[in-house]
Amino acid sequence: MHTSPLHPDFGLTVHDIDLRDVTADHLFPDIRRAFEEHSALLFPAQQMDDATHIRLAELFGPLENREAMAAGRDVAFEVSAVSNETASGVTDAMDLHTLNLQANMLWHTDSTFLPTPALINILTARVLPPSGGGNTELASTRTGWASMPADLKAKLKDAVIWHRLSHSRARISPELARLPEMNKWPDRPWRALWPNPVTGEESLFIASHSFSIEGLGLTEGQEVIDAAIAHCTRPEAVYSHQWAVGDVLLWDERAILHRGQPWDYSEPRTLKSICCSVTEADGLASVRLV
Repeated sequence: MHTSPLHPDFGLTVHDIDLRDVTADHLFPDIRRAFEEHSALLFPAQQMDDATHIRLAELFGPLENREAMAAGRDVAFEVSAVSNETASGVTDAMDLHTLNLQANMLWHTDSTFLPTPALINILTARVLPPSGGGNTELASTRTGWASMPADLKAKLKDAVIWHRLSHSRARISPELARLPEMNKWPDRPWRALWPNPVTGEESLFIASHSFSIEGLGLTEGQEVIDAAIAHCTRPEAVYSHQWAVGDVLLWDERAILHRGQPWDYSEPRTLKSICCSVTEADGLASVRLV
């Protein structure tokens, strides 16, 4: 692969792969190795339809199907649209749909509140606002953990962190947090550190969904969580991706925090997203409580 650094601390831009050509035996082993080592990969100017998107995702692991999880039965998988366009048109800034998008502008890791967390998010741009904005930003919790002050590390090293979807939504809108779809899953505990099973490097497994640390009071726990996220997302530690239609950006949910950036909500913006769930081979036992 011909690559260049995405950020000085993490990530690669891959310049010479057409994702339509990737199979389990051809190109994917190189992609997976780079994913484990560098945590985030950008593939510019791809021609990736939903079928190609699904084929690529399935190489990483089981597709995350939240509708099936919530229903407790098989529900046909559909590629998620992260968009301010609905059947009735473009939503305005205070619509609950748009407020939910704004909650994604908090630093987070996808699916930490689910029974099985996500391994990866594969995101691609389909429609972009003409006036710009709507960047996606990434920060490494692997390099963040390595550089974290000792006193903060001591509070997190053996910690168990609890996660709740409605917790992050409440920071945007109490009404949003009360919606049934924000309260489908019970609170979920995970160990704070996730060692990469390939490289051995530890990452902090944390998110805006994190609301409590076992053994600490709620206020102190939230202060520790906020301080850890703030350290990992210092301005110099952040990669901000300005989208072009066709770009494909993927990252390791075990080791990367991400967030969206605002745009003019009167203009449409649609990204397509697939998350894959972790398996035992991805080190799930390291964070799961026995």
